[in-house]
Amino acid sequence: MSESGRTYRPRVLLVEDDGGIAREISEELESRGFDVLAIEVGDQGLERALSGEFDVMVVDRMLPALDGLTMIETLRARDIRIPVLVLSALSAVDDRVSGLKAGGDDYLTKPFAMEELVARIEALLRRPDDTRVTVLRVGPIIMDLIDRTVTRDGREIELLPREFRLLEYLMRRPAQVLTRAMMLEEVWNYRFIPQTNLVDVHIGKLRRKVDGPDEEPMIHSIRGSGFSLRVPDASDE
Repeated sequence: MSESGRTYRPRVLLVEDDGGIAREISEELESRGFDVLAIEVGDQGLERALSGEFDVMVVDRMLPALDGLTMIETLRARDIRIPVLVLSALSAVDDRVSGLKAGGDDYLTKPFAMEELVARIEALLRRPDDTRVTVLRVGPIIMDLIDRTVTRDGREIELLPREFRLLEYLMRRPAQVLTRAMMLEEVWNYRFIPQTNLVDVHIGKLRRKVDGPDEEPMIHSIRGSGFSLRVPDASDE
């Protein structure tokens, strides 16, 4: 996928305190077309994950400052649904189950083959959203997919069909940075990237409806990348 003639490289946040393993994973993924940011400390990894810059996370279970499972639980509690692959030397069934219950999407035990790591990451990126969900919730926004209604803190938001589809796309990927190319393909079914401001125009209209004059903004422009729907920080409300 590309935008403005550039190849889109999926962004991976790697949180791993073993420098040797982190370098090996980073080099392998980058050679396969991923952009990787490696962080060694759990609380720093959480801070970067909350920024919404990444498409997928690879998280070691045992980390300094903040363990991997607590990091994942914190993300899920804030409605951040970025796919997460958990790495761990613990291979017992109970350990794997606890990793998944914390909100991890997959669990890979050490040592592992790089081919399997890459395959699991690619599978997470291909995983479709759960189409059985009928109500989406991201912070104060609630979308009923059956009644086709949207509210924010109880305030009704009237949307045109394309605006509804665009907001649904954003709500299924909260805190993730979504490029214009991704939106054109998924919302408008364009299989090429025309020179158009179509996405920007619709995002502008949607933002004016979703973010009221006295409300904390939720739809953010990410300079040079695209757009992101983010839950307001409770401390800012």
